[in-house]
Amino acid sequence: MSNIRTAAGGSALLVAVLVFALNLRTPITSLPPVMGDVAAGLGLDQTLAGLLVGIPALCFSVVAPAASTLIARVGPYAAVTVALVGVIAGTLVRSAGSGTAGVVAAFAGTVVLGAAITVGNVVVPVIIARDFPARTALATGLYSSTMNLGSVFATSLTAPFAALLGWRGAVASWAAVAAVALVVWLATTRRLPDPQARPRTRRPGRGGADDGAAPGETPAETLVDGPTGTPAPPLVERPEETWGGVLRRPITWVLTIAFAGQSFSYFAVTGWLPELLRDLLGVSVTTAGNAAAPFQGLAIAGSVLVPLALAARVPMRGAAVVMGLLWVSLPVGLLLAPEWWLVWVSLAGIAQGGNFVVIFTVVAQQCRTVAQTRRTVAAVQAFGYAVAASAPAVIGAVHAASGGWTAALLVMLGSTLALGTAELVATRRRAPRP
Repeated sequence: MSNIRTAAGGSALLVAVLVFALNLRTPITSLPPVMGDVAAGLGLDQTLAGLLVGIPALCFSVVAPAASTLIARVGPYAAVTVALVGVIAGTLVRSAGSGTAGVVAAFAGTVVLGAAITVGNVVVPVIIARDFPARTALATGLYSSTMNLGSVFATSLTAPFAALLGWRGAVASWAAVAAVALVVWLATTRRLPDPQARPRTRRPGRGGADDGAAPGETPAETLVDGPTGTPAPPLVERPEETWGGVLRRPITWVLTIAFAGQSFSYFAVTGWLPELLRDLLGVSVTTAGNAAAPFQGLAIAGSVLVPLALAARVPMRGAAVVMGLLWVSLPVGLLLAPEWWLVWVSLAGIAQGGNFVVIFTVVAQQCRTVAQTRRTVAAVQAFGYAVAASAPAVIGAVHAASGGWTAALLVMLGSTLALGTAELVATRRRAPRP
């Protein structure tokens, strides 16, 4: 009977995680379709309006260490609640007011959103690694797919909503999705208490509020068997679980390079693909704008294909090689055969979804404890998103300096090659480190 309860609890928790994941990109991707209306309504120039899209990516980097500490303090389940409340508040504040007050509200709400989503970015891989150890790749793939599905919904529906409700109503309406997710999350986790949130007795002599044994976190927190399971017998606290220990692990930096290459390439394509296609091929504004659809939408396919391949006994390294080659095909294809752009964009879309699964599945496989997983995810995202946030500016500067797109595409080729090389190193056969 306990196994049945555990299986049912695990399925319910996974559904709740996926409903939560719907909200980790919609607040960001709902803004670009109505950016012209937002800029006009708030009296912003293009630079300031662009910051409303760029600030969350910066938060993903800057706030990640603090998000890790929050998760240690309150436990992963409560951290999700905090993130959802932040998404609801930030979404509503961002679209409130007009004039100077409206501008202040827009930027304040965007910062709140960025911080809340950062908590979500860090906590979901921790929950997956801890509560679904036997289904890490599948759960990560579903998580990535759902995030991309949310992006597709927000991109396609916000403009029609704006025609009915105005841009403020359209942007604010996405808070309703977060409110539903909050209800689902609270209803689910009320029946599944968070093991890491239970008060525990600290061993004497252990110091440091976030030194591997924060309140609500055992000195040697271990990955549990499931959402209704119990932690494995305590281990002696390891130096690898501290921030210093995580940052000294070579795998942390290899995965950081991989994630930085993935995220840099993603933000570069998202920011510049339409203009690149207009310049290279002379396509219409509408066609160039629609080029983002296969890139974003096919990420769902990549997020599903990688777990299916791993379930069919394809080695992780094989999946990483294929996804890396698909990413590389975009800059190489646009350099050599730009008229086939739809093929290259589609392949890169599959790759950006699949590589996300590869990277964070390897994180789960290479970490033994919740503390180590939490800090590794935070470190990879902090450094990786810091690089990614520079992508639109770097590509734009190279394009302006060179007067064409060849040099910019070579920069993107370098980022995709760095991604692929790092994944080859990260997926070489090795025993998980303690």
